Amino acid sequence: MSDVLTPSQRSYCMSRIKGKNTVPELRLRKALWSAGYRYRIKNRLPGKPDLVFVGAKVAVFVDGCFWHGCPVHATHPKLNADFWTTKLKRNICRDKEVNKVLTKEGWVVVRVWEHELKDDIASVVHRISLTLQRGIK
Repeated sequence: MSDVLTPSQRSYCMSRIKGKNTVPELRLRKALWSAGYRYRIKNRLPGKPDLVFVGAKVAVFVDGCFWHGCPVHATHPKLNADFWTTKLKRNICRDKEVNKVLTKEGWVVVRVWEHELKDDIASVVHRISLTLQRGIK
């Protein structure tokens, strides 16, 4: 089965996929801000974390279930399967490498799945809170 969209239509659709300020990321930012936590969103760290707590050296990534291979909710497209398998595996490998680099530089990495924010955002805020309490010098 071939793609139902033309290459230019597919390109347009793919260009609409946001990399910043996604709904899950905004929900987490709002919840953390309401809980009294202050963070930075602009940074030059490897992997470009979604949230950075500089004083505690904590980097938070909000990972989409599809793009980052969630073990619970990941789906695998049937159309152009080889391309997507390679792409998604590369994303997972990149995430692991970013974790190693940041950890080596003294950062604590927290990765949050988008479904965790839908299911129980309070427990995610609590987990980040505990991490911050351990990391503040």
